[in-house]
Amino acid sequence: MSSVAWVMTSTALVMVMLPGLSLFYSGLVRGKNALATAMHSFTCLGIVLIVWVLWGYSLAFGPSVGGIIGNLDHIALNGVGLEPREGQEIPELLFMLFQGMFAVITPALLAGAIAERVKFRAFGAFVVLWVTFVYCPIAHWVWGGGWLHELGASDFAGGFAVHMSSGVAALAAARILGRRDIKDGETAPQPHSLMIVLLGTGFLWFGWFGFNGGSALAADGIAVIALVNTNVAAAAGALTWLLLTWHLAKKPSVLGAASGAIAGLVGVTPAAGYVEVIPALIIGIGASVVSYLAAESRIKAMVDDALDVWAIHGMAGTWGSVALGVFASTTLAAGGLLSGNGDFFIAQVVSTIATWIFAFVVTWVIFRVIEAAIGLRPTPEEEALGLDAAEHGETAYMF
Repeated sequence: MSSVAWVMTSTALVMVMLPGLSLFYSGLVRGKNALATAMHSFTCLGIVLIVWVLWGYSLAFGPSVGGIIGNLDHIALNGVGLEPREGQEIPELLFMLFQGMFAVITPALLAGAIAERVKFRAFGAFVVLWVTFVYCPIAHWVWGGGWLHELGASDFAGGFAVHMSSGVAALAAARILGRRDIKDGETAPQPHSLMIVLLGTGFLWFGWFGFNGGSALAADGIAVIALVNTNVAAAAGALTWLLLTWHLAKKPSVLGAASGAIAGLVGVTPAAGYVEVIPALIIGIGASVVSYLAAESRIKAMVDDALDVWAIHGMAGTWGSVALGVFASTTLAAGGLLSGNGDFFIAQVVSTIATWIFAFVVTWVIFRVIEAAIGLRPTPEEEALGLDAAEHGETAYMF
């Protein structure tokens, strides 16, 4: 029963990441869009959980159809009860809810790329379609017995299915939507509250213990390793980005420390239960450097991924998934390239390429369909007013 209690607790911890992400993202945008930005992430708790219960879980974890997608045997949770899935010791109903929280947070992460310039109804339609046609297939590929699993790839807690898919999709979405309305002379809108950003970072770091630790699906030594690795990588990532900004910009950036912590958490996610502590530290440092360089290149390329979802989640997730192929421990997993297992490294690289192509192409198609059907962007006047007032008729702050 200890494993049941641990996964129940982990499910609650992952749920806490949603309000944490809402705070993190809302602090990064202009005050006139804070409420609307928070709502994009927070609303996923409602939209995605209903999709997950009705058909998403079955598509991701139902019996495999050609290794591509699950069938509809478990539609509306048909046959999902208190008996464990094969190889597990927790009720399948609990496993369903735990995995549902991963499905919830993935499009919520993606929302940061399109902040301040998307209609609420367009975002709602996008979430339903994206979870169905992007998240569920990739989750099935790697976790539901699909072709990436058969290839030999591994993803402890969401490198492919969560971070890489949302990050690559964010790049596609940002390119389609174009740049935000900004003042003359501004390179990009500035965060309105770094205090809120730090508060959100704290909630995310806290919830990540359930995100990674709970992915052991048992209260055992693997969960302990995952918890330790999560904390070490986050600390290494935060310190690395802080030192980078201190050296390059001559100031130790608060936003840099927060961004580095998230990058470290993302980077270690696919590897958390499969590597030893020192490799986890290296992964955290590498994730921060990779994300920092990606953010700088994104700015130079004039791609308005508003909150650097591609740079942090897409690139750190890519780094972590490939790094797992290098550092995987022979005592915790099958071993990686450093242990002489080149086949596993190749499987990780092939899976990374497949995830990138699929997430980008299908996201592009979904966005174009929604654009043609109901439109994506508010009017220029609504964007100038701010989406809090224009879309919701409410404001985040009363002055």
